[in-house]
Amino acid sequence: MTVDVAQELAVFLRGCRERLAPADAGVERPGRARRTPGLRREEVAELAGVSVDYVVRLEQGRGLRPSAEVLEALAKALRLSPDEHAYVFDLTRQWTAVRRQPASSSLAALVQAVSPLPAMLINHRFDICAWNPELELLMLGFANVVPERRNAMILCTLEPIFFDYYTDRQRVIREGIADLRAAWAAHSDDEELAELVRMLCAESEEFSELWARRDVRVKGNGRKDLRHPEFGAFAIEYDVLTPLGDPTQRLVVYRAADAASQHALDRIAAAVAKGGRALAG
Repeated sequence: MTVDVAQELAVFLRGCRERLAPADAGVERPGRARRTPGLRREEVAELAGVSVDYVVRLEQGRGLRPSAEVLEALAKALRLSPDEHAYVFDLTRQWTAVRRQPASSSLAALVQAVSPLPAMLINHRFDICAWNPELELLMLGFANVVPERRNAMILCTLEPIFFDYYTDRQRVIREGIADLRAAWAAHSDDEELAELVRMLCAESEEFSELWARRDVRVKGNGRKDLRHPEFGAFAIEYDVLTPLGDPTQRLVVYRAADAASQHALDRIAAAVAKGGRALAG
């Protein structure tokens, strides 16, 4: 599933236009009835300073490659969020992509160094590249999965052991997919990422439906409520750190969300110290 930039940009911008309330864009005209919600193409054209025909052709995916200036005007007119703004620029290659580098051994060492906090190193495809034993135990002994499926999105959507793991499963998966879509736009030439998306759409109806929503949001931190089969129900907060030298890598560090959850993480750390690296697979 390689990216058809013109078609993806067309669908995305049309969706943004249709969801934006005229009042929020400052173009509401009292007494003028609207047959459909959202802005009209004429209103977007006026706000962005382009012709109506240009907006029509752009939404029809007719091969236009808008300049950075036009994209900036459209982003402002459509009130795009920072992540959505980055998405359209990444998608159209108006921002220079940072050259990808192999994962640094120092990053893998850092993952081990943050123990007893659970931590892992993932890439832009959500492949889990390195992890410490606390993370392995926290995530249900995921290392027992075959290496090619050690991917956070595959685990969450396709591995049955994770189906009841998150208390708010749909939110967690929805946020993950919105993050993955941003990476998909930024790395539209990545055949492995394209194949991952194709496979997930084919094998998971849940993923396919959420992917089609075209939500875009990069999350640098958050909270997840878990139901762990061994350590019970507890909540974790996480932070995502991106190395300056290689933004395709992400260090994800987890910590307890409250005192009760800290007790659960302490038990995990104690189990690791006794040699219990993972649940039986």
